[in-house]
Amino acid sequence: MHITAEIQEAVTFIQSKCDQKPTIGIILGSGLGPFADTLENAIRISYNEIPHFARSEAVGHANELVIGEIAGKVVVAMKGRFHYYEGYSLDQVTFPVRVMKMLGIEKLIITNACGAVNTNFKPGDLMLITDHINLTGNNPLMGPNNAELGVRFLDVSEVYSKKLRGIVAGVAEKMGITLQNGVYAWWSGPTYETPAEVRMIRTLGADAVGMSTVPEAIIARHSGIETIGISCLTNMACGILDQPLGHEEVIETAERVKGTFLKLVTESIAQF
Repeated sequence: MHITAEIQEAVTFIQSKCDQKPTIGIILGSGLGPFADTLENAIRISYNEIPHFARSEAVGHANELVIGEIAGKVVVAMKGRFHYYEGYSLDQVTFPVRVMKMLGIEKLIITNACGAVNTNFKPGDLMLITDHINLTGNNPLMGPNNAELGVRFLDVSEVYSKKLRGIVAGVAEKMGITLQNGVYAWWSGPTYETPAEVRMIRTLGADAVGMSTVPEAIIARHSGIETIGISCLTNMACGILDQPLGHEEVIETAERVKGTFLKLVTESIAQF
């Protein structure tokens, strides 16, 4: 089936379940799903029901699409995402972003839980993504280009909207929330980086490293969606501290900062 037909099938199904017309989308990373529970008048759709949607097996991803209201806006939230390391193609990983575009999404917030590479940062900090580095050697736009969806050669000089970043930074300052700014490096996973790889990533100019976000951000840019990225720094990357890494730490730290995250995102949406 043609990709645009698959997108339309998914959109038609979602619209059959919901009368609301969302204009803002949010992709919720590991442990950040509770934001979706704050949406009012919400409808929930399991990924299993939506045509051509994959599902995540990662801990902390509920595999639900939630559409509801917050701060006077209608929002569609992905409570869980699909990862490249799970064996999905990048078309599958980014398919929900294409669906969001056809649903009418104009602005997208992409969130993640990731490791801090910048030693001036600490676990529990939130980081506004200013730019990214793709370390995987792959790109979601590889292959034949569908001109209905976007241009062949994409300008990625401003993937993460300066305007939206300014709004979020202003909200954080007003609320007394410490908000770091930095470059996010996309690592394919599922292994964490070695200490030598972390040193390389720091040398290349990244402040944080994680296993998501970049393919979704590229497709959002390709689709003409104004995009912002917010990272929850759940741990120091491998080799910075003399301790092993585990996903339990990621979930625990995300749980600890969820209140701050919820306040920041909710008030930012009100300003969008």
